[in-house]
Amino acid sequence: MLRAMVMLSLALFSMSITAQNASSDSIAVGLAQKSMESLAGRLSVADVTLQAEVTSMIGADPESGSGTFRAKGLGQSRVDLSFGGDTRSDIRNRIGGTMQKNGGAAKAQAGHNCMTDAAWFFPALSSLAQSGNPSFVFKYIGEEEHTSVNTQHIQVSQIFPQDKSGVLERLSATDFYLDAASNLPVAITFQTHPDNDLNVNIITEIRFSDYRSVNGILEPFSFQQMLNGRVILEAKVTSAEVNASLPENIFALQ
Repeated sequence: MLRAMVMLSLALFSMSITAQNASSDSIAVGLAQKSMESLAGRLSVADVTLQAEVTSMIGADPESGSGTFRAKGLGQSRVDLSFGGDTRSDIRNRIGGTMQKNGGAAKAQAGHNCMTDAAWFFPALSSLAQSGNPSFVFKYIGEEEHTSVNTQHIQVSQIFPQDKSGVLERLSATDFYLDAASNLPVAITFQTHPDNDLNVNIITEIRFSDYRSVNGILEPFSFQQMLNGRVILEAKVTSAEVNASLPENIFALQ
């Protein structure tokens, strides 16, 4: 009886995996794999640290400063920005995120804004690398011109067994625009939301350019962060380090 139950459980698990894999579009999966081959070849990417000159355009006048962008795996990132005497830190890990300004008390980020890729600034650690993970769904949207570049548009989202309404899948969706010639990401877009309303969408876009090789891994040395079509942050990378075995405590929520 026990053996039969175990076999039934294994069969149901296998059917679940097959069903989840079947929900992905083979064209989108193939494009994601080609993009990762272009970004990293056969190399494994564990973490990254970027130092950059940054310009903030949130206020009335642009502010120049410096930034450190770190990420580890799919779910952990930390962005530290400094503009004169003002500092800001954004931390993401597998259970949520926090923001801290000028060394003050950390404020928790809304959970519904922590569902997309933590390493939004480093495509090699994005969900593009999850094409073999049955918890991710890859959809082919089509050929599009984006930022005057011919691109292949795919969407990646995460599925959860308990998410019967599909809300979590929607909140985790990220759109990738891949250069049709090089397969490198030209841009990604996803939705952020007010802390108190996950149904109000704010279009967030990250545009990448100036790809350079760092230890065999291609990294965009220039990227822009945009909200609703307006640039709010520009970064020019001055140095990049990959696979430096970043410690976990860097990404601990404060």
